[in-house]
Amino acid sequence: MSAEKLSTKIRREQIARAALALVASRGLRRLSVAAVAREVGIVPSAIYRHFQSKGKVLDAILDLIRERLVGNVEAVRRETPEPMERLRRLLMRHARLIRENRGIPHILFSDDFYTGHPTRRAKFYRGLREYLAGVARIVREGQLAGEVRREIDPRTVSVMFLGLVQPAAVLWHLSDGRFNVMAQARNAWRVMEEAIRAK
Repeated sequence: MSAEKLSTKIRREQIARAALALVASRGLRRLSVAAVAREVGIVPSAIYRHFQSKGKVLDAILDLIRERLVGNVEAVRRETPEPMERLRRLLMRHARLIRENRGIPHILFSDDFYTGHPTRRAKFYRGLREYLAGVARIVREGQLAGEVRREIDPRTVSVMFLGLVQPAAVLWHLSDGRFNVMAQARNAWRVMEEAIRAK
């Protein structure tokens, strides 16, 4: 990959991260290309070299969230061969992702982000399905290894797994970060582990 292409990729990610941070502090409706440019330290016209519109910047935020979610699945697969430990680590990574990116709940729970944008909604749905498929794969591996109960459906477990984080994210968001999402994830994992671990 050429240095120019790498620099373009890095700049696009910087812009998406800056936009996500601004969504956290200002909300989606007050996000502007000028504000994103100031956050990155470039002139507004430079944004348009990388994105055609504010809508494309919002799409890049979705790409960033998807990359983090799916990247976390791949990271835990590299870190440990044990399926149950992979699930525990993935849950903690997911909780940290929410805690360290306050804009994510703003995006996930905002009708403004999706209304009138069926392709954006479909794109986010595909990203979530990819993440859930990664979780289900780890569960299936756990069943093959004798760690996870064989009679439970991996796809059902994957949705339940996502459900360990989403309510905590809502409470964390509504409490302006006072709700301890990490402690909740640790406690929720103990309950989930007891429910799915093979006896």
